[in-house]
Parts: sequence; structure tokens; C-alpha cells
Amino acid sequence: MVNQNINSHFTAKERDKMSFPTRILLDENLIEGKVLDFGCGFGKDVEELKEKGFDVQGYDPHYQPDYPEQKYDTIVCHYVLNVLQNQEQAKVLYQVANLLKFGGKAYFSVRRDIKKPGFRTHFVHQVKTYQTNVVLPFKTVFINENMEIYEYQHYCYLNQKKTEVSPFFEKLEPKEQVGELASCFAFRDKFPVSKGHTLVIPKRKVSNYFELSFKEQSACWFLVNLIKSDLQKQFNPDGFNIGINVDEAAGQTIFHCHIHIIPRYKNDVENPLGGVRGVVPGKKEY
Repeated sequence: MVNQNINSHFTAKERDKMSFPTRILLDENLIEGKVLDFGCGFGKDVEELKEKGFDVQGYDPHYQPDYPEQKYDTIVCHYVLNVLQNQEQAKVLYQVANLLKFGGKAYFSVRRDIKKPGFRTHFVHQVKTYQTNVVLPFKTVFINENMEIYEYQHYCYLNQKKTEVSPFFEKLEPKEQVGELASCFAFRDKFPVSKGHTLVIPKRKVSNYFELSFKEQSACWFLVNLIKSDLQKQFNPDGFNIGINVDEAAGQTIFHCHIHIIPRYKNDVENPLGGVRGVVPGKKEY
């Protein structure tokens, strides 16, 4: 799909002082440890935080494009999601979640003064830029008529041992979370079939995949694609099996819907012919 939102970086502003949301977070002592400004634009907040003694790095795909290679205690992401379309927003959420240390906190600032979503001509750059409202299912730490700041922590961190949220949390090692979007998350299988075996799970506790809404299903499959891309980079498998067990007759044992992403490697079994047809013995070859 062609990206029509090619001018999102033209919404970045050159400022002569620290941004309002960063000042709010500083006043509330919410910025600590190793800090990342994700979508930092021209980097004024990074400059100001460094002057205050913070260990801070900036990343912006257009202005400071060296992608971070470590994890951070605090990540700030100001006014980025408002200028992105749905799939672009989801990818930013995924990236921030994966750059955050387990137990760390990320802060997403979003505008609240956008009257109507869509493309409009930017008054400074005179090019079409996209803007939209964004509502996130996270804790609000500040709000006024113009903007809102959400606080994010990993879903697995917030729900450790909470079996009422998901039966997976009874035995799940929370640090094994490897991806998250607003309505689903992913972690490594506790008993992997192969190296990199990963589960994608909707946050809503539903047993049967077909009881999920189309929007929830779509989010799960978008996360599957992101996870697959990361698995390819990390383990370089030769193929994949993707599968869902629906109900006991199909072998489901944990009754919270989940999608298996199983990397496959040459010679990992004697005869891979038939793939997922092997769920019924004797029907694999045809």
C-alpha cells in the first residue's frame, strides 16, 4: 500500500524553549533514568533535558534517523500520533513498547483541539498534512482543553499474576512480552515448538477467535506482521507456520484466544510437507 501521508514531518516545529508536555512531566517528577524522546523533531526537548542533567537521546525518522539500539526507563512521544494514520500510529505504539524497559513508563501526548480529522494545507509549509484526534486505552496523567498526556506501561507488567485478566498470567514470565498494540499483545511461548515461537493475544478475554470483533482481529493480524518482521531479523527462519486452535476439539487448552507464530528452519523435521495439515495425523501428505 502506498503511503499517502508523506508530509507528516512538516508538522514539526522549531521551538526556542521546552515543549509544554515535557515541562508538565518534569514538574510532576515523571521523567527519570535513561530517557528517549521518540519523534523528537528538531530536538529542542533533548537539548533542554541534557542541560538539566538527564541522560537523554532523541529519535525522529526524518530529522534524527538513527534508530535506538537500547531500552529506556522513560520515553516521551509528544504530538506524534495526531499526525499519523491508523497503521502508522499502531507501528509507533509497537516501537515504543519494544524500546521501553520492563517496568518503565512512556508518555504519549496528544492534541485535543483538532475539530475534524483529515488532510489540510499546513499554514507554514504549504503542503498537505494529516491530523486526527487520538484516544488511547491508557492512564491519563494530565488533560486540558488543548491536550492530554497518557502514561503507558507494558500490559504484562501491569497484569502480573492477574488470572482474571487472562489465564496466561498464571504462569507467564512477564519479561517475555515482545510486542503490544492498543488492543492486543505478544509474548514468547513458554514451551516453544521452535526458536522464536510467539503468541499474539487480544487484551479482551475471549476464548473463541471468531467472537472477536473485526477490529480486534485486524489488530491481532497487524501485530502478527510486526512480530514476523522482527523474528526474521532476529532468527532468520526459513519459513513460518501461523495457527489458531479454536475449542477443545481443535486442541485448544488455554481458553483465551491466541495466534501461534512458529518460525520454521530447514531440516527442523524430517518431512515438512503438508505443514498445518499435520494437525490431523495421516492427512499431512496428499
